[in-house]
Amino acid sequence: MKGGLEHICGPHCLGPLTFHKEVVGALVSLSQGARRADRTGVTFRHGLVFSSRTVRPQERVHLRVELCKLTWHGAMRVGFTNVLPIARALPSLAIPDLTDLPGHWAAPVPETCCLPGSELEFWVSNGGTVYFRSANSRKNSRKHKLLKGVDLSRPLWAMIDVYGQTCSVLLLGSEKKEFLGNQKSCPAPQRRSSCSALQRHTLLNIDNHVNVRQICDDSHDSYLLPRPATKQTSDCESVEDCAVCMSQKACISLQCGHQCLCLQCATRVIQEFGNCPLCRQNIKSFLQTK
Repeated sequence: MKGGLEHICGPHCLGPLTFHKEVVGALVSLSQGARRADRTGVTFRHGLVFSSRTVRPQERVHLRVELCKLTWHGAMRVGFTNVLPIARALPSLAIPDLTDLPGHWAAPVPETCCLPGSELEFWVSNGGTVYFRSANSRKNSRKHKLLKGVDLSRPLWAMIDVYGQTCSVLLLGSEKKEFLGNQKSCPAPQRRSSCSALQRHTLLNIDNHVNVRQICDDSHDSYLLPRPATKQTSDCESVEDCAVCMSQKACISLQCGHQCLCLQCATRVIQEFGNCPLCRQNIKSFLQTK
């Protein structure tokens, strides 16, 4: 997978999707595992970010607007590029600085769709047309055409300009609709290591029962995780290996009844997603088993 981490956790996994950590605008600060991009300073520009990996036609990139400053006019721009993102001094604007160059396509999103808390998804079709849609209410929202003519003969990276009124965006993941089932992005993998005694002592109280608010003070919107091909027992709904890293033993039993995560991945899944990777119920507490 070019331009990002090579990781696939199942047949319906698109791989992890974050912002590119090394290619950001001059005033961009990344946080939350490179999923949140904040434009700092007192200007409306220098907010360029790119996806950490290539995205496919029909793969819908899902964003949420976190912060706005209504003192500026205009809102974020979204689009794609087939120019490999590399560490370099970026121009201050996607439009026109990058769109005047070959291999870059971007268009503005209406201000009314970029208020704090607004969610949207954008994608490029198999015909090279870029669309966006409000994702707060998918049933009643329709897609809007932003531009056409994207070159699909080369790999594409998603491109977002945290511009104007838009000061902060959170990357919620991506999804690609398929005939036999949808494919989704997954959490970015971390260095594989066993659950340490210090982690257990820090995260678990005497009764081994942990409330999620002890780990994550602010609730992040969850994005559904793919269901990996793992073993299940008929009587206890558990898996032998962690459903995320697939290398450590699943030692965490969630409130929904699934025992499917190691301690390290449970902490990360709660902080970044907030729901069970098997049944997708919200995680409110968990129990460590031996």
